[in-house]
Amino acid sequence: MDWIKRNLVFVIGASVALLLMVGAGFYTWTGYSHDTAASEELLAKYADLKRLSGLNLNPGSSKVDNIKTAREQQQTVRKVYEQAKTQFVAIPAIPAIRPDETNVTAEAFANSLSRTISYLQREATNASVILPPKYAFSFQQQSSLMKFAPGSPALLAVQLGEVKVLSEVLIAAKVNALDNIQRERVSPDDQAGQMTDYLDQKTEETDLAALTPYQFTFRCFTPELAQVLCGFASSHHGIIVKSFNVELAPVTVVEAVQPVMTYQPVLEAPRPTQPNSAFNERYGGRYGMGKDGGGMRPPQAYTPPPLAAPLVAPVSTAPRAVLNEKQLKVTMLVQVVKVGVSRKTSVAQAVPAAPAAP
Repeated sequence: MDWIKRNLVFVIGASVALLLMVGAGFYTWTGYSHDTAASEELLAKYADLKRLSGLNLNPGSSKVDNIKTAREQQQTVRKVYEQAKTQFVAIPAIPAIRPDETNVTAEAFANSLSRTISYLQREATNASVILPPKYAFSFQQQSSLMKFAPGSPALLAVQLGEVKVLSEVLIAAKVNALDNIQRERVSPDDQAGQMTDYLDQKTEETDLAALTPYQFTFRCFTPELAQVLCGFASSHHGIIVKSFNVELAPVTVVEAVQPVMTYQPVLEAPRPTQPNSAFNERYGGRYGMGKDGGGMRPPQAYTPPPLAAPLVAPVSTAPRAVLNEKQLKVTMLVQVVKVGVSRKTSVAQAVPAAPAAP
């Protein structure tokens, strides 16, 4: 102990050096283990690469023809794609766009817009579908214009054709009322239009198709709602119902007040008083037979008329309504699917040629 006390500094330095050596040894051992694991993984991957590079790559054998199989699978996929396209026929634009055309004139679109709006209004009236006053089916801004932004008539013609087809489904279902239709803004003129005519959503584009949104608000009962859904499902155009919200429509008709049954009051007739016998004898039998047998006959006793029976409501034997259905307000969001169409595709390629609007 005396030696340690005399060489305390040396002992402390030796202890620190020993601890550092132990730490260095542990770090070296850990690094060697990591290096060994990484080296083994690298050798395994190198061996796998060497095995793959040594394989005999060929289109098949006498029993298996990989190239033929790949071509058959391509034909199968192409047939499925062509069959699916028949269920997603593009809706013709209004006015029709020929393949050799790249644009639509403002005059042609204005005339087609006026005829199409008149046609839809007439069809709605014939089907008893209530429309807002002078409703233009989301084209209120364009209905009063004769000049349009450059390039916009072609895009508006595509939307007009799609709005016509979608509105015809609602009219054919005979909904009670069509409150409004909303579409995407595709023209600078749409920026000054009514907010209720437009959606904030934009067209979604994929590698195979473009999905254009439309939103409808209408009032109906459950049978008409079912007819609308069936109309979209059975259409040979690509129409997808993304979502719809159903709530009770506000009451606009005052319900008739049911008559209240009342009962007739019954008044009791006064009872007549009997004549006094003493008075009768004194005045000679005025009200009876006196001593001499003369006088008047007493009046007959008053017999009140039969009391009227109270009024009782008749019992109805007609069927009673157990469920009274209420009118619904439906807000429905749909997407029109255009296969093989994108923003980069020309308008002539986006929609087929079609006859003029009625």
